[in-house]
Amino acid sequence: MLRELLQARSTAVLDCARDRLLLRTDATGLDQLAEWHAGDRRSLTAFDERVITARYRPGHRQAVVEGDAGGDERSQLWLLDLDGPVARDRSMVQALTDDPSTVHHLAGMSPDGHRVAILSNRRDRVAFDVRLLGLDGGEERLLYDGGGWCQPASGFSPDGRWLSVLRPGPRPMDNDLLLLDVATGEQRVVLPHPGEAAVVGAPAWVDATTLLVSSNLGMDRHALIRVDITTDEATVVLARAWDVAGWTSPNGRTLLAVSNVDGSSAGELFDAQTMAPRGRLRLPDPDTVLAWSHLLPDPLVADYGCVVATCSSPSMPPDVWRLRADAPPEPVTQRPLEVDRTRLRRPERHTVTSADGLAVPLLLYRPIIPAGAPPPPAVVLLHGGPEGQSQPAFSPVVQALAARGYAVALPNVRGSTGYGKRYYSLDDTTRRLDSLLDLAAVHGWLTHAGLDPARVALWGTSYGGYLVLAGCAFQPELWAAGVDVVGISDLITFLERTADHRRAHREREYGSLSTDREFLAAASPLRRADAIRAPIFLVHGANDPRVSLNEAQQLVAALKSRDVPCELLVYGDEGHGLAKLANRLDAYPRAMAFLDRVMKRT
Repeated sequence: MLRELLQARSTAVLDCARDRLLLRTDATGLDQLAEWHAGDRRSLTAFDERVITARYRPGHRQAVVEGDAGGDERSQLWLLDLDGPVARDRSMVQALTDDPSTVHHLAGMSPDGHRVAILSNRRDRVAFDVRLLGLDGGEERLLYDGGGWCQPASGFSPDGRWLSVLRPGPRPMDNDLLLLDVATGEQRVVLPHPGEAAVVGAPAWVDATTLLVSSNLGMDRHALIRVDITTDEATVVLARAWDVAGWTSPNGRTLLAVSNVDGSSAGELFDAQTMAPRGRLRLPDPDTVLAWSHLLPDPLVADYGCVVATCSSPSMPPDVWRLRADAPPEPVTQRPLEVDRTRLRRPERHTVTSADGLAVPLLLYRPIIPAGAPPPPAVVLLHGGPEGQSQPAFSPVVQALAARGYAVALPNVRGSTGYGKRYYSLDDTTRRLDSLLDLAAVHGWLTHAGLDPARVALWGTSYGGYLVLAGCAFQPELWAAGVDVVGISDLITFLERTADHRRAHREREYGSLSTDREFLAAASPLRRADAIRAPIFLVHGANDPRVSLNEAQQLVAALKSRDVPCELLVYGDEGHGLAKLANRLDAYPRAMAFLDRVMKRT
């Protein structure tokens, strides 16, 4: 079943132009570009490396495409002719950037189609400048060089005057929405704040001077705030019990507001000017998760309230759907799933109380167990980030583990997003190990949930991999095994070896090498490798720019010197995770066979 689940195809919408959709699809086993028009989908690229994102070029049958090589995240940009043959090699597209030693991100396309905005660290490996590149003559102009690991926001304003980017602040989960005047270079900060606050998602333009911004400024949760950029007047126009983000239609008249309800999505339509409600979106599944590209500011493709969105659920791989408030949802790109959907498990929602009284949300997928069978083993699956959230989206790993007889628990331990500013800050810097209180509470709760406490494993990716190793090192009596995918074993060596532009940013979350070194050492699983007794299975990409391969290698060396069972798989054509289907088809069956052996299920 795992193979069929891993081979399930996924599709995401990246951009829209009139009646056409620009799609990212993994039909070849690697993310590539396709286009949907009038019910037909046509492949646009078939590279041997992944496509990360793309945008239409207004007024032209072209798109700007971003991709990297071997998962190294040193993205480059190309200009693709959409009416030409399928581009099977990057030599068939026009290079807009050509410096594989540095990073180039697509930050927006001007409304007239003449210029593309680029974020690049070619001048300074630590900071990202904003550059404007002419697509007709190729001239390039520096617009911003103020420092920081800037990220794309919504791109250009509808009139082309402003370009928006997100600039990190001095604290974790703190940023500024920065508007750059394309003509003069004038810089304006939207919602300036002295304390910690964040803008999430793409700010939505209502008109040339009015923005709708999702921010938690002065609040625990994100709400929609209307900002007049001529007067800096800001008004909260929509607040819910959960975080809310918003998008507007191309003409700015219709607002889509999406709430994150314990990981699932709820969508509402409003008049963007008056905030008069226009109805609640009808979704294809009660546990639908709506996913948006950070470069897609206009998912409302018609003023009558039709939304084109990427949707996923526990039994539905990511696909593109047409959603309305007054009609049932319609699939746009849905492909058949080669697995009987009735065999796929749906999550139960629970709350676990940690040792300090904190309520920790948890999703539990129970396997089908015959009557009278002994309690099943469990796998606690931990998300990355740490600024992330486990959601009830389609997961081949979760469903395959459940089909093999494992209960799968997905806790959102402290530090997770989706539960407010206070919650995601509870693991910052020297509070890092407080997350282990939550892991211990989850283990104890699983016992009361009818599972086998002697057979509970940890599985995590990236920061989740760090928690796997930390659990095994600091709580060796609790965990029977660990599966670590591109995880951190030593916080000091991680920060020393991560990409230059990431280091300063990640120090805000984990602690500084110059001032918190003692704590970073104390919180590193590698420094307690002599306490680890659970067998560990590790997966890593040789080109990982975030968490160096050395993180896995040094832990394996320490475990082998103590005769602790461990296995390491290294993929030479991968970076931070497994982007290629062939590698997932190799790694995940081996990881699950490892768990079966350790948990005595063979």
